[in-house]
Amino acid sequence: MQDIVMELKNINKFFGANQVIHDVSFQVKKGDFVTLLGPSGCGKTTILRMIAGFYEPDSGEIHLAGRQIERIPPYARNTAMVFQEYALFPHMSVYENVSYGLRVRHRPEAEIREKVGEALTLMQLSGLEDRYPNQMSGGQQQRVAVARALVMQPDVLLLDEPLSNLDAKLRESVRVELRSIQQQMGLTTIYVTHDQQEALSMSDSIIIMKDGYLHQQGGPHDIYFEPRTPFVADFIGTTNLISVEGSDALWVNYGEDVLELDASCPAGTYVVSIRPEAIRLSEEITPPWNGNLLRGTITHSMFLGEKMRYFLRDKLGHEWLADIYDPGRKVYTGDVSMMFTPASTHLVLGREA
Repeated sequence: MQDIVMELKNINKFFGANQVIHDVSFQVKKGDFVTLLGPSGCGKTTILRMIAGFYEPDSGEIHLAGRQIERIPPYARNTAMVFQEYALFPHMSVYENVSYGLRVRHRPEAEIREKVGEALTLMQLSGLEDRYPNQMSGGQQQRVAVARALVMQPDVLLLDEPLSNLDAKLRESVRVELRSIQQQMGLTTIYVTHDQQEALSMSDSIIIMKDGYLHQQGGPHDIYFEPRTPFVADFIGTTNLISVEGSDALWVNYGEDVLELDASCPAGTYVVSIRPEAIRLSEEITPPWNGNLLRGTITHSMFLGEKMRYFLRDKLGHEWLADIYDPGRKVYTGDVSMMFTPASTHLVLGREA
């Protein structure tokens, strides 16, 4: 496919006797912002470093811009990486840091000045060319690291948790800037993070990893509303996971209750995901409602500003969360009806790796 700029095929990686990557395959479209997301130790940074050339896979193939590159040294790949610690040269000025890669490639001085100037303008660093890293804030250093990568005009930009050292407010503003610049340049980007909000807000495609296995790849909407494994459902945002008995129909048994799903459930025991924000509450035992309904008891509630979060227990003893927005009008206590639509009652067909 012409729009596929990078592909990993059946990648495996061992550190000694420990296998850290298990048969991982995925594709990246040209111009997409792709996020590798998962908990610490899931293998996302190892994948990124294999793409960059710092590690070699023990088996499998990596293709970039029509070339097979897994045995090619880093300097011969047209990639650029921004590290978590920024990795700026402390003895070099901003201009010297940003121009370093171009000088290593022996580019003409006029080209260096032009490309560095463009990158500094894009990253809002004009006028700071003569400053040194220790004279700059964390946010400014992060911009310098990105500018240094951008001047190389890579086939793919690799970002390893570049915002993790910034405070929360600055991280949010830089997140918006980074995504805007990426879209403006049409630059294929692979971004590593463990922050779900970061992944959901920035990405065209998200790859969820756990223990070296790829659990799911898809757009933010698909990942959130249609998780394929219980891990993905629980890891992305907050959800209620319940075990149900299926019989090749849209309806499943949950204890003595019957629930309607968003897809037909095969015979057997499966997991269903219902997001807290999909649940409505009522004090009526049989409210006027055509969807799914369960009875529960509120055990605790928390006011969270824009919403009230309720902790409930159903008659099977299962714990539930329900998020009710516009909470100032009504505060629920005691026994309530929990109501949710079949469309929000998502069948998780996948098993854990």
